[in-house]
Amino acid sequence: MKIISRSIRHGSGATSSACSRPRNQVPLKMKCPILIVISLGCLLSALCYADATTSNRGTNTRSLKNAQQLIAASSTSLTAAQPRFLSRGHTYRAVVGDTLVLPCQVENLGNFVLLWRRGTNVLTASNIMVTRDERVRLIDGYNLEISDLEPQDAGDYVCQISDKINRDQVHTVEILVPPSVRAIPTSGQLQARKGGPITLECKGSGNPVPSIYWTKKSGTGKSPARIGDGPILTLDKLERQQAGVYQCTADNGVGDPVTVDMRLDVLYPPDIQVEKSWIHSGEGFEAKLVCIVYADPVATVSWYQNSFPIQTTDRRIMNTRANRHTLTIRHIQQEDFGNYSCVADNSLGRSRKYMELSGRPGPAEFYSPKWGRSSDSYNLTWKIDSYPPLEEVRLLYRRVLMNDTFQQPGRWHDFILTPEHRPASEPLTHIMSYTIKHLHPGAYYEAIVQAKNRYGWNEVSDIFQFIVASNSMDIAPEDAEVVASSKSRSNSGALSSLQNAIPHCLLLRGALLLAFGLRNSQFDRLRFGLG
Repeated sequence: MKIISRSIRHGSGATSSACSRPRNQVPLKMKCPILIVISLGCLLSALCYADATTSNRGTNTRSLKNAQQLIAASSTSLTAAQPRFLSRGHTYRAVVGDTLVLPCQVENLGNFVLLWRRGTNVLTASNIMVTRDERVRLIDGYNLEISDLEPQDAGDYVCQISDKINRDQVHTVEILVPPSVRAIPTSGQLQARKGGPITLECKGSGNPVPSIYWTKKSGTGKSPARIGDGPILTLDKLERQQAGVYQCTADNGVGDPVTVDMRLDVLYPPDIQVEKSWIHSGEGFEAKLVCIVYADPVATVSWYQNSFPIQTTDRRIMNTRANRHTLTIRHIQQEDFGNYSCVADNSLGRSRKYMELSGRPGPAEFYSPKWGRSSDSYNLTWKIDSYPPLEEVRLLYRRVLMNDTFQQPGRWHDFILTPEHRPASEPLTHIMSYTIKHLHPGAYYEAIVQAKNRYGWNEVSDIFQFIVASNSMDIAPEDAEVVASSKSRSNSGALSSLQNAIPHCLLLRGALLLAFGLRNSQFDRLRFGLG
């Protein structure tokens, strides 16, 4: 370094003079190589600087190219198609036990993973089944199939793309459950006392919640009428007729309605009805006395004759079929006639009904038309049942005066008739007729008949009412009867209209007679002192 410094201090002239010195001056010879070295160092420095400059310029070029490539790659990544759903979220309703498919269709999925989840539970990831439920599987790509649907399968199902956005699609599943119903109590058996209240209850379930209504079986084959709605049916002041099978039906529109039966037993003391209170028969013949007994608990039935209990014999046979109790008396004898009663007992009470077995004739039944065809007579026809021959028949008739405000019966006319010989082919029924003459045209009459055989007089018949034909009748008797029957159900104003429509017509009087006289169809036997 000292040499270099010295050379610099001497300047360029010194250098030139030193090189031009003769060879005998040694120090001058050493100075030239040093300068060469210095020069070479300077040149190398210049070259190195130039190389460094050139190297830095190349490095900057490569860095720029790399940045451009990254920007291009980033731009390509940003402009690439993103995954998206082709299907849409939907609410599905399916019936329990059915199979349901939930769609999940995605395009441009790329390397992303598609998964199904329900709440926090993952069902599938890509094509891998995560859930252990064998009812769940993927079909046709990523569509989720659930078979044998159960009520607990209801809820939200999410199909999700596992990108940074976590796109998802939600399907809501509602499970429809057919109705079911149960009785309360589950036995379906209920009991209550007559006159008291009772509550019938059932509970229905299903989705949607079913509606409930009540019917009662009629046993006639007809569709029962609805008698109540809701899960509770209350019956107040029970009657025995309300006992039976009640049906609680649940319906929610899913599948068929379902029904549960509930049996109601109404507890009550015996209630007796007799088939006939008066039974006609004859010696050597047969008679049946029938009692129909209603009771719950079931009643025991006993038969009595004139207050004495009857025992079963070969002539007196007692049998029961359901609630029908029959006493059959064969080969009737004189001592079998009289009063009978059937008595029914159960834990709640006792009941008794009376009947009479008699050899006297049965009551007369009339067969004549109500409107006569003759203006001064009327033919009366009737029949009487009697095993013994009839000995005597009484016919009584009377005229009834009436207008639109009152009715006034006239005096009874009494006839004693001798019955004709009865044909052998008709051992029971006697048919008789009698023509009543000298009647007033258009007048209204009443008639009764009573008959006697060797056992005595029968009960007086019901009153029979008839109208004699009018001389001025200008409509047929059949038509007149229709008019009179129709007007007899109307008020007095309607009758006045009829009077205006048919002036001076005696049919109006007949209509009035029917209107007022038909009310009293039963004859007051005490009034006539008959039988």
